[in-house]
Amino acid sequence: MADSVFDRETMLDISVNIIPLVILAFFIALLVLTSPFEPNLFLEVVALLLHLIPLVLLALLTYVAAHYI
Repeated sequence: MADSVFDRETMLDISVNIIPLVILAFFIALLVLTSPFEPNLFLEVVALLLHLIPLVLLALLTYVAAHYI
């Protein structure tokens, strides 16, 4: 039987990356639902990109780390 990439020990090792992923996802949802800025498309796109890019890169890093652990 093939071992899953995300077994118990691996999940414990990558949990340090999962917590910031959840925090970033929370802030993205907050920015999408209620924007602290006045309605300006440029500011909204910049704010979302400054959250989405680290989220995607951290998710990729977490997956690669889980695969090699």
